[in-house]
Amino acid sequence: MNTINKQSGVAFKLKKGQKLRVIDPQGEQVSDMVLFNANDILEKISSGKTLDFEENILITAGNFLWSNRGNKMMEILEDTNGRNDFLLAPCSPETFKIMYNIDDYHPSCFENLHTSLAPFGIKSDDIPTAFNIFMNVQFDQNGRLKVLPPLSKAGDYLLFEAQMDLIIALTACSAEDSNGGTFKPIHYEILESNL
Repeated sequence: MNTINKQSGVAFKLKKGQKLRVIDPQGEQVSDMVLFNANDILEKISSGKTLDFEENILITAGNFLWSNRGNKMMEILEDTNGRNDFLLAPCSPETFKIMYNIDDYHPSCFENLHTSLAPFGIKSDDIPTAFNIFMNVQFDQNGRLKVLPPLSKAGDYLLFEAQMDLIIALTACSAEDSNGGTFKPIHYEILESNL
């Protein structure tokens, strides 16, 4: 079991057929995830393609995460929480300035994604909209968005299976509203394919 400390991030490779379990060990903690093709980093996760091809804005077990080139990157095999977000961008310095009125330094998922992915040659402008695991974004009949505390309980998890060789970055999200006002770690483990 691997731990992502609160308000931090990691990046690693996952081979086609390997599985990734992302766990909320204490409950109510979001994890931002981005994916890149390990053999061509210009191919990356696409929220637009995923929402389009899956014909749903609530992505969960049985859905695939698709790339900007229309290829399957991950399949979600299990989701014990059932509420994730694919609409909102990773929190960034601009997030905290515009939405929280914070001008001083504040850790962010964007910074943690960029720092973790830099050794793989991935630049900040290459980071796409993340798949926000456990994030609870609600919307009304007029499309107005509201971020509420995650519904995840201690031990909830998502299990993914890689559909291609991947570079993956994960965070333990740093935005107060996304996590019910507290920050906690995220756990993850890599499981070998049964093939």
